[in-house]
Amino acid sequence: MTQPLSQGIPASHSGRSALEITTLAARISGKIIKDRYHTVKDVQLKGRADIVTDVDLAAETAILELLLAEYPNFGIVAEESEPIPSDTPYRWIVDPLDGTRNYAVGIPLFCTVIALAKGDDVILGTIFNSLTDEMFTAELGKGAYVNGDPISVSDKQEIQEALISFDLGQVDENAGLGLDLVRSLWPRIQGLRLLGSAALGLAYAASGRIDLYFHHHLSPWDIATGILLVHEAGGIVVDRQGRPADLSSTSVIASSPRLIDRFLLATEGSEWRK
Repeated sequence: MTQPLSQGIPASHSGRSALEITTLAARISGKIIKDRYHTVKDVQLKGRADIVTDVDLAAETAILELLLAEYPNFGIVAEESEPIPSDTPYRWIVDPLDGTRNYAVGIPLFCTVIALAKGDDVILGTIFNSLTDEMFTAELGKGAYVNGDPISVSDKQEIQEALISFDLGQVDENAGLGLDLVRSLWPRIQGLRLLGSAALGLAYAASGRIDLYFHHHLSPWDIATGILLVHEAGGIVVDRQGRPADLSSTSVIASSPRLIDRFLLATEGSEWRK
């Protein structure tokens, strides 16, 4: 009979911790992605401006094979597959390749996202950039790290001091409202970055590489690990209305509590916030 590990997570089939399994799955996916980076990919449209490649599918298959072998009773929600239900409160949340469009055209900003949730709460997760070999990890109540080194959110105090990153997601009216919001802040900020990967945006906010990140249209696999990373790095994540973000949120604003407060004040009344 298996014995429970920390935070009540059942032991894996091999006896390794859930975080070890998560990072191993991310590295297996990362190797597939890195090995195929300079090759020709089969690119298909999922929507007008939403694509998937054969590499996404191969990486997700490899991740799911490992997770199902190690935790056969856990549920899974993955971007490219049908959900796998579970009688347990645990479910994996997987995005094998966040930043697919970047990857498809050779822009080196993409990552693998794997998180474990218990009920509606994410309790651990990883974001892995295979090209830079950077593994962002977090466990609930245990801090946030990149390659084992602790990270923390920005200590900037005012929006005027901030390097802000955002992404537009779907090309629609709300994306245009995001551009309008940025225009309303310019030039009263230090600079702007569009990364093309929401997961990396949240990881970079958690590590203080950028001071604040926002996005208006996301899915659970985009934000699962990122929300936990930011919280464990001393920050907060809210939605467009300023309410605490969770797995059901479709919009996020991530930074330190101070900068979130200043951002909400600076953007009060904007159409994007509505």
